[in-house]
Amino acid sequence: MRRREVIAGLGAAAAGPLAARAQQADRVRRIGILDVAVETDRDAQAHHDVMREELAKLGWIEGRNVRFELRFSAGDPDRIRVHADELVRLAPDVIAVTSWAATRTLLQRTRTIPIVFNNVGDAVAGGLLKNIARPEGNATGIANLFQSLAGKWLELLKEAAPRVVRVGVVFNPGVVTEN
Repeated sequence: MRRREVIAGLGAAAAGPLAARAQQADRVRRIGILDVAVETDRDAQAHHDVMREELAKLGWIEGRNVRFELRFSAGDPDRIRVHADELVRLAPDVIAVTSWAATRTLLQRTRTIPIVFNNVGDAVAGGLLKNIARPEGNATGIANLFQSLAGKWLELLKEAAPRVVRVGVVFNPGVVTEN
């Protein structure tokens, strides 16, 4: 899957709870975005443009019924903390976030604002979620394929190819999670 599609999906997932109420309320909804990229990163800007376009297709038009609170941290832990504090104070309807460190920082600051994450590595092994299939609390998102999902991989393989009796796995045990 291309990064643009992931960001578009992330935006749609973030706005999903809002879409159900799109026709019900006249107030402007807020979507906070905490991105670990550099503000001048063309790829990051392109991803946010795609998210805006996809949300517009769902009826969420910037300046009319949705406002984006976009913060770039350039991967700096101090900036992540400052921006996380700002976004929580603004109390947006949802916060989209693009890294494990930023997600963890937001979870330390709020358990009520919905957080939709992307690019967090293994969300279970990293301590963001207890269960990827049924996330509890206020965080959910797109998880990369890591060791904690191995049982699910085998389950899916058995469904797709029931005659398979032997499976080999190659992985690097030194790469577990970003934290």
